[in-house]
Amino acid sequence: MGMMRRLPRFDYLAPASLQEACAMLRQHPGQAKLLAGGTDLLVNMKRRDEAPAFLIGLKPIGGLDYLRDGNVLHIGPLAVLHQLEMSAAVRQKWSILVQAVDHFGSTQIRNLATVVGNICSASPSADMATPLLVLGANVKVVGVGGERSVPIDKFFVAPFKTVLREDEMVAEIEVPAPAERRAAVYERHSLREAMDHALVGVSVMVHLGRGTTCQDAHVALGACAPTPRRAPKTEAVLRGQRLTEATIAEAARVAATEADPRTDPEYKRQVVEVLTRRALTRALKEAQGK
Repeated sequence: MGMMRRLPRFDYLAPASLQEACAMLRQHPGQAKLLAGGTDLLVNMKRRDEAPAFLIGLKPIGGLDYLRDGNVLHIGPLAVLHQLEMSAAVRQKWSILVQAVDHFGSTQIRNLATVVGNICSASPSADMATPLLVLGANVKVVGVGGERSVPIDKFFVAPFKTVLREDEMVAEIEVPAPAERRAAVYERHSLREAMDHALVGVSVMVHLGRGTTCQDAHVALGACAPTPRRAPKTEAVLRGQRLTEATIAEAARVAATEADPRTDPEYKRQVVEVLTRRALTRALKEAQGK
C-alpha cells in the first residue's frame, strides 16, 4: 500500500452526455479516467498507483443517479450504495444487494461510492459483484461505436480488468427480480468488518420447487480467484436435491474446491466452506417463508 500524497495534476473535463464522455475517452486513449464517486480512483491517484492526465466528470451530465424498479431494477451509472439501502423496493425484492451494502465501508463512503464504479473496478473482492452474479444481472455498455449488453458473468476478464473497451463505459445495470420461493444471501469475511476488503465473499440464490427441493441454484465466490465468478460444480450438487443439512454440507465442501485463491489458499478454502454452508442455510429458510 503506497503512501498517501496530494493528488497529482490533471485536467478536468465536463461532458454534456454519455456519448461525449466516450468521445473524450477515445480522444485521450490511456490517459483519461471517468470520475463518478471517486472512492477508488482518487485514493489510487494519491498513492500514485494511477496518474491519469484527464479526469472526465460524469456528474455534470445530470440524471444518472437513478434507481428504477419493477420486474427489473435499473441502476444508473451515478446511483450510490446508500440509495440501495434506502430503497424499500430494493429491500423487498433485491435484499441481497442491501446485505452487500451493509458490509461496505463507512456511511460517508456509501454516499459517494457508485454501484457501477464498484463493478468497474473489477476487484476480485468487489462486494457488489457476487450478488449481481447470482441475480443474473446484465450490464448495458455504451461507446463511440454504439451500445451493447454484457451478462455480468462475462464482464470480468482479469484482476481489475473488464470487457470495457478504451472508449466505452457502463450506462446501466439491469437486475431481474427474483421469482417466488427464491431467496438470495450474501456472506462475507474480513479482518475488520466494513473497513477492509473482503477476504472471502460468497453469494447464493436458491429456487425451491416442491417442499425443500432445490429447483435451481446460483453460487458465486469473491476474492477466491482472479475475478468474481460462479461456482458451477457447487450449483450442480444442489439442483434437483432436497436441501437437507447433508446436501448443504456437501455443496459447501465442493465450493471450497472450486475456490482458487492466490493467497492463503488453505485458510480461504475453509472460510468458503463455512460461508457457503451458512449462506445456503439462510437462503433455504428465507425461501421457505415466501
